[in-house]
Amino acid sequence: MKKIVTMLLVGVVCLGLIAGCTTGAGDGTEPKGTVKLGYVNWAEGIAMTNLAAAVLEDKMGYTVEMTMADVAPLFTSLASGNTDAFLDGWLPVTHESYMDEYGEDIEDLGYNYENARIGLVVPSYVDIDSIEDLNAAKAEFDGEIIGIDSGAGIMKATDTAIKDYGLDYTLVPGSGPTMTAALKKAIDANKAIVVTGWTPHWKFARWDLKFLSDPKNVYGEAEYIHTLARKGLSEDMPDVAQFLKNLKLDDDQLGDLMGAITDNDDKDPKDVAREWMNSHEDLIDSWIPAQS
Repeated sequence: MKKIVTMLLVGVVCLGLIAGCTTGAGDGTEPKGTVKLGYVNWAEGIAMTNLAAAVLEDKMGYTVEMTMADVAPLFTSLASGNTDAFLDGWLPVTHESYMDEYGEDIEDLGYNYENARIGLVVPSYVDIDSIEDLNAAKAEFDGEIIGIDSGAGIMKATDTAIKDYGLDYTLVPGSGPTMTAALKKAIDANKAIVVTGWTPHWKFARWDLKFLSDPKNVYGEAEYIHTLARKGLSEDMPDVAQFLKNLKLDDDQLGDLMGAITDNDDKDPKDVAREWMNSHEDLIDSWIPAQS
């Protein structure tokens, strides 16, 4: 009887050990670790960050923590090692000052989107076509440029534009969503509005918009969106770093992803990104590094 009881106890313990070994990432393995992704409340960053999180969780077995912050604290967090990666670094112009300050403590994993652009944007029905024309139309625009987060690179560039063009305008800070809400309200009423704008962004697919020409080239030429990481990520999590290096989207892909998230604002953006991931398996699989 003692032998039987002993054997039963051993069996229970073994079953417990087996059960313990099979909990974790859902595929019979323990989670590999936690990846901390930072993002700003900008449409393209929300889209790419949620897509990266879905892939890291579902395809690569990681736990992902996402934190939204303004761009300045994000660069500080990257440089201090508290954030693993940020997928929305605009270079060489928009975030140049942050890279000058923190670049030595940040790893640039390369671009994930090319031909990005920033500037001042108006509805196409507005008569003016150049930043130089804004003062003459001040009353029409109520003397305001509707902006986004006060620490954003495009806001710093707009401060420079106001000085260089001698604009008698007030730059109104806000956020990406408040800017698009103001844009929608003005367009619905067929009124003039000028906003800080950029591509890629879903607003260009939804409304007929145009960039005001920038003869003084304050906003620079077309840029690249880079994935930036903390120092040491490539050594600590080489497969994560390689995946982030491989992640690249073109105009159609990113526009489609951003549009899906915007059109399903009643759903968690990660759930929408997960659906998009599952319908683009070949693209997603091309980003995931081979397991050694």
